[in-house]
Amino acid sequence: MNEKYKATLKSTETEDWLDLHVIRPFCYYCAVFFAKFDIHPNTVTIWSMIVGAASAIFFGCGSFYYGGTMGLVYNVIAIVLLMIADVLDCTDGQLARLTGKKSRIGRILDGVAGFAWFIPIYHVLVWRFYNHHELEFSFLGIPDTEQNVLIVTAVVYVLGLIAGIAGLAGQQRLADYYIQVHLFFLKGEKGSELDNSQRQQEIYDQMPQDAPKYERYFQKSYIDYTKKQEAVTPQFQRLMKKLREKFGSSDQIPAEVREEFRQKSLPVIFWNGLLTFNFRESWLFLFCLLDIPVAHFVFEIVVMGLLWKYVNHRHESFCRQMADKL
Repeated sequence: MNEKYKATLKSTETEDWLDLHVIRPFCYYCAVFFAKFDIHPNTVTIWSMIVGAASAIFFGCGSFYYGGTMGLVYNVIAIVLLMIADVLDCTDGQLARLTGKKSRIGRILDGVAGFAWFIPIYHVLVWRFYNHHELEFSFLGIPDTEQNVLIVTAVVYVLGLIAGIAGLAGQQRLADYYIQVHLFFLKGEKGSELDNSQRQQEIYDQMPQDAPKYERYFQKSYIDYTKKQEAVTPQFQRLMKKLREKFGSSDQIPAEVREEFRQKSLPVIFWNGLLTFNFRESWLFLFCLLDIPVAHFVFEIVVMGLLWKYVNHRHESFCRQMADKL
């Protein structure tokens, strides 16, 4: 089982301790179960999106301070549903590697699954604040008037937009990119899913006119996704350009160059892991249980924003050093 389990992982180097020793082994058994019934990985991804989005209903109702025991129960249900969504989201990739049912649409779907969860969750957290804000108003010394409620809720909504668009979306997009970059230098092109916008644009341009509209939409969105990844990693793009110019195809990059990159990337991958689900959502769960979910928006913007800048800076710094040597 151990070797079969490892074969379903992207790499043990890109998994944090909790994923590697708890979540991923459980997901492996889920993948084996789904494989017996010939369930496609994309189906599991869609289930993940539905379950994660459904958790928003309970996050919006959950509050022990305002709703007593039933409010706490709603919060717990929301947390459990979001954890199930994460398990399904991890399972789809392991199922794809187990069965060989990998697809471009699957890769794109996997990238947008988290957004399908958090767009409704963040909106209902703003609604929850609108209905239950006495704790925050009391702490900040704001009179609980109808006008103040509307003004502060509008501010909270803007914080939610910043946390979701500039925070969550940008941070997880970069985290996913750095994982694929690490896998590229560790395993080569076939062992990673490192994409570039130019190639994705070519795929879109070559799609037949009668291709399903949803497929064209997802591909167009993925082009934008990869462009944003490239925009915040100029030194890595410069390094890759120099490597291609010096060695030709990616398969010709010398082993010593790959190993140098891997050794420099490994410390960054540890911090990069904090930008993904486990660390981030433990704080969401805590703030919701404490009945101050709006604090999660501030956490996303400030703490996770600083972490994002640190990871990006470290990665770009060693890419600049390597590019300068070529």
